[in-house]
Amino acid sequence: MDTFLAKYENQINVFSELLDELPDTEEPLWILGQRYDVRAEKSELLSDVRSRLWFTYRKKFSPIGGTGPSSDAGWGCMLRCGQMILAQALVCWHLGREWRWDKDGRHPEEYRRILHCFLDKKDSCYSIHQMAQMGVGEGKLVGEWYGPNTIAQVLKKLALFDDWNSLAVYVSMDNTVVIEDISEFHFSFSEFQSTGLYTCTAVNRVSTLHHGGGLPGWKPLLLIIPLRMGINHINPVYIEALKECFKMPQSLGVLGGKPNLAYYFIGFIGEELIYLDPHTTQLAVESEAGGAVDDQSYHCNRSPHRMKVTSLDPSVALGFFCKTEEDFDSWCGLVQQEILRKSRLRMFELVEKHPPHWPPFVPPTKPEVHTTGAGRCCTDLQTVLRLLGCSIRNHPRGVRKTMV
Repeated sequence: MDTFLAKYENQINVFSELLDELPDTEEPLWILGQRYDVRAEKSELLSDVRSRLWFTYRKKFSPIGGTGPSSDAGWGCMLRCGQMILAQALVCWHLGREWRWDKDGRHPEEYRRILHCFLDKKDSCYSIHQMAQMGVGEGKLVGEWYGPNTIAQVLKKLALFDDWNSLAVYVSMDNTVVIEDISEFHFSFSEFQSTGLYTCTAVNRVSTLHHGGGLPGWKPLLLIIPLRMGINHINPVYIEALKECFKMPQSLGVLGGKPNLAYYFIGFIGEELIYLDPHTTQLAVESEAGGAVDDQSYHCNRSPHRMKVTSLDPSVALGFFCKTEEDFDSWCGLVQQEILRKSRLRMFELVEKHPPHWPPFVPPTKPEVHTTGAGRCCTDLQTVLRLLGCSIRNHPRGVRKTMV
């Protein structure tokens, strides 16, 4: 079944390449906070798209969990999209939004380290192996299809074991971003220098955040907002607000797609969304001697795909990256000005205080387990899952597609 799906999807991709040439239009095109004139800046635009890390189905990697699938074709598309949005956050942090990929292989060391985090092997901290196994804790068997909210929860948990990046991943609840919770999430941790572990000190500093005080220790923030923008189809009232999100400098794009097909949306032009498509099956890539990686297959050299925004499945997850406290303050201002004040039906809410009827906010912490892998990048999730009381099993058919 997986082989058939992979072959069918690859045929679709070859045909769609013929259809996805950029339109000849005066309308601006937006890619992750960058505005382009298609006629005058086509080469710059395509360079920007090529520079995004492109993760697709892979085959012939080591079996997940030792006895599980050795390919994610047919079920791993949302996991690959989750890898792409996280990789974009790491690129923005370590290399900057203006960084561009050099196909001749001249890359900074940070780029190589980012790529190693996503290689298809057990000890890469954001590999398909780690993501599929962490999903067991979210009620997903290895081989089941994920929705945007599930992959957001998986990324939040995996980030706790990434000692190199120490990225703060906040996933909103009930369509509401709570500034107080983000403040506590960032500044309620004391780091033990000798162990790299964290303990919660339960300090609330939200009043300082928005009243001019300095806040040492801000950790780069990956903010994910899972939403459902309709019942069976996207409600047109949300479309303009969705477009505004792609214009924000903090934009990481959107996880979503069509029923049973996950895409990583990175921008829009007119009434069409622009996306990277993971539905191409490629061979797994092994690192070479000295840690070098052939990265040609991790960058998409095609013109970007497009689809009508009205075809979008209503279940999505918005992504934003705030490297500094000032970035977060700016994002809050843009949300207030461009989304909340202009929308008669709000796509999501931004509130300062934790709602009193909600359960108390508890910042996530990682179990105290030994780390493995190069650079202490990740932790053996088999051990973590045992601590959580989870077992790793494979889905009998390998494919089950529902939006969650």
